[in-house]
Amino acid sequence: MSVLDFLRDTSGPPVAVELAADHVSAASVETRGGTPVVTVHATEPLPAGALVPSLTSANVVNRSAVMTALQRVLERTGNPRRVGLVVPDLVAKVSLVRFEQVPARASDLDQLVRWQVRKTAPFPIEEAQVSYEPGLKAADGQEFIVALARRSVIEEYEALCAEAGAHAGVVDLTTFNIVNAALATMGPAELHDWLLVNVAADYASIAIMRGSNLIFFRNRVTADSEGTLFDVVHQAAMYYEDRLQGAGFARAFVTGDAQELRRSLQERFQRPIETVDASRAASLTDRITVSPALLDTLAPLVGLLLRGRTAA
Repeated sequence: MSVLDFLRDTSGPPVAVELAADHVSAASVETRGGTPVVTVHATEPLPAGALVPSLTSANVVNRSAVMTALQRVLERTGNPRRVGLVVPDLVAKVSLVRFEQVPARASDLDQLVRWQVRKTAPFPIEEAQVSYEPGLKAADGQEFIVALARRSVIEEYEALCAEAGAHAGVVDLTTFNIVNAALATMGPAELHDWLLVNVAADYASIAIMRGSNLIFFRNRVTADSEGTLFDVVHQAAMYYEDRLQGAGFARAFVTGDAQELRRSLQERFQRPIETVDASRAASLTDRITVSPALLDTLAPLVGLLLRGRTAA
């Protein structure tokens, strides 16, 4: 699994696929005249309960339904042999850890990260797939963004792609790739503090960014939560102001069907609440009709396919 891995390698997968609780989607991006273009996209709904994202237990409940949807979107995107795979945030535990001194050897750093996160892992660390990327560097140390997932859960998703004839060379989380899509629309002068709230069918994730660095991450399972999502975002904003030396968000984004949250946050922050417009990162062909729902669907897919690119 990759974590906010802003790669500049142009040899990435030709198609990105997202497996979510309520849908399977895919998109392809080509470079035409130096400009990324979404050439094709496809979405298939999933019946309720077919895929139930979980950190600790099996995710694929109705394998036949998920496979049928996956095969359909792959057929409509050219039956690719390699894909990048976007999976729900709930399949991983994301932590931000800081070390005063970073070991010079990669193997020592790996052991240190694993030792740090094993204390809060909900399963034995030996069963975990752990990945990490450097985050914000501060005077008191280097921060790392760490994602811990159960290996068997990630293998479930990879096996679905393999059965459909596509190798998942990259596996990453939905919200991280929406962040990638947003960053691909920003120039260097726009890289201030900003907020993203990703509202999915069964959870919501809050990411606070300092430029291109993640400084806060939290997700909330819809069914198990008390209080409103606005309350949770408000608490995150207060933590940002009090503990993260936050001077205010230059921009705030909400993805998903959350009109009431948008209105409440607009009042809270006294600024427009934006949609992550994937068409600014990769233009759409004339035959693709733009809608808010389509932009939300494309954001994590485009974010994975344009990893590391920033706006011109």
